[in-house]
Amino acid sequence: MNIVEFVKLSFGQWRSQRSAHHLAFRHFEEVTSTIDIEQLALDDERVIQLCKAHNIDPQIANSPFKMSWSGESDWDEDETLEGSTILVPIPDPENLTKGRLLREQGYAETIPSIGEYSIGEDGTFLLKTKYDRATAEEKIWFATDNLRFRVSLIKTSDGKGVTTASFSSEIRSLK
Repeated sequence: MNIVEFVKLSFGQWRSQRSAHHLAFRHFEEVTSTIDIEQLALDDERVIQLCKAHNIDPQIANSPFKMSWSGESDWDEDETLEGSTILVPIPDPENLTKGRLLREQGYAETIPSIGEYSIGEDGTFLLKTKYDRATAEEKIWFATDNLRFRVSLIKTSDGKGVTTASFSSEIRSLK
């Protein structure tokens, strides 16, 4: 599987159940959410602007998409977790299973970010992103076309200590 195939398989609406261990707070959290992943055109102004913000030629972008989410946590039942971000894969020109992923808003910190991705022979997508105060590692894989799993680790900025670990199962909504 390459980045084009992986992103295409991800399009749609997903119902997610996430369990997270916040080790620093000694707290366990359950989050249920809806995630929408939709294709964007290469000439979408948001895609072009994100590329330019990172000094990357928009012509080398591939399979850009928007991800939106809305969910609820048992940690703070009065708060709705919601947001969206634009993501733009920049594949290695010689190997579509590796490259960089531009994010309008990061996972560990809500700032623009660039992560390094690779896709293994088994189709597992691995993303590593360094932020100012943390490092995030995410693995996503498909059990079937409509069921995927995600494991995320938030580590200290030096990448040695784990502050948060989570596991998500995501089921595509079929319409």
